[in-house]
Amino acid sequence: MKTFQSRHAVVALAFASALGLGACSSPAPEPPESGAMAPGTLVTDRPIISAAALPSAERTDLVTYISEGADGGSTLVSGTVAIPKGQAPEGGWPVISWAHGTTGVGDACAPSADTVGGPAHSYVERTSAMLDRWVADGYAVVQTDYEGLGTPGGHPYMNGTSASNSVVDIVRAARDLEPAIGEKWIAMGHSQGGHAALYTGALGSERAPELDLQAVVSFAPGSRTSETAAYFAAGGPGIAQALGFLPILLLGAEAAQPELSADAMLTDESRPLLAAARTGCMNDVWAAAASVPDDRIFAPDADLDGLREYYATQEVEPLDLSVPTLVVQGSEDALVSRAITDQVTEALCGNDADLTYRVYDGADHRAVLEASFDDVHAFVETVRSGEDAGNTCS
Repeated sequence: MKTFQSRHAVVALAFASALGLGACSSPAPEPPESGAMAPGTLVTDRPIISAAALPSAERTDLVTYISEGADGGSTLVSGTVAIPKGQAPEGGWPVISWAHGTTGVGDACAPSADTVGGPAHSYVERTSAMLDRWVADGYAVVQTDYEGLGTPGGHPYMNGTSASNSVVDIVRAARDLEPAIGEKWIAMGHSQGGHAALYTGALGSERAPELDLQAVVSFAPGSRTSETAAYFAAGGPGIAQALGFLPILLLGAEAAQPELSADAMLTDESRPLLAAARTGCMNDVWAAAASVPDDRIFAPDADLDGLREYYATQEVEPLDLSVPTLVVQGSEDALVSRAITDQVTEALCGNDADLTYRVYDGADHRAVLEASFDDVHAFVETVRSGEDAGNTCS
């Protein structure tokens, strides 16, 4: 396995310079042309033993790499790469590229920064336990933080193309880091990451034709973000329970389209939600949401049409999935409802998707990760063997 090399240091310093991250007054090297650093270029890597490391791995590295952001330009993204123990099989280790669920939009919310007791640990700990079973079974597990989480710039929350780019390009970077990682890979994600995984199923093969995207697994995929503004503007029951997601969505839209000013959309009473989201993670946002009046959320002149129109371009129903896809959903999920996922999968089936949909009775938004594991594992192994994994669309 490669370790942190001088070539990485040079590229990292040059890219940091291009982003205005220099920490000293001495002249910085000329930044490279953006075209000189292709998507998937590995910039830095170092081994970690923090809570973000997977226990069953031979080694987990924190990496940064080049991807393509929501604006179409080069962006630096962070994540982790976990390598299995033992000898790689012929063709190299197969890869799980994991897309995480909502942790927030602040840099401290990046899963690669997770620590015991950290702001996103209760979620990351649970997904890591599931992913550790994959690395123990001989899969390299790579986990992107997404654009703007742990690296400069805003996080374009629920922007399907940006997230998919990050999911794809970390596989490329991982293969640069460790030549024993193969070209065959699975895109897998939960909630926000379930949305990213579906976008990867539509875009990933074309983005990286040198790789072999074999399947997609989407756990409780986030959707219907275009209905957010109308939902909160209408008032009614349930708003207080969902209010923590509003500033994340507003800041995500602003990161992708700066003219959609998050501050301008909110009232003085609700604007503290943005401060909590910018500096903290979801627990901080939920705490701030407790003091916001339900009827004083949006400013009278808020551009809600612009917000709706932007998120309408990020919905998953129009996607044409290019690989076998498994969608799993908990029947008791209070964050991503079964009724909505039923409609999403029906729409995807209408696009001639090769899709299997399974619902797990009694499982909530997080419990579906464990409840579905055996079926997910069987689906992945079946697809990788070249056999038909089934299709519930027909």
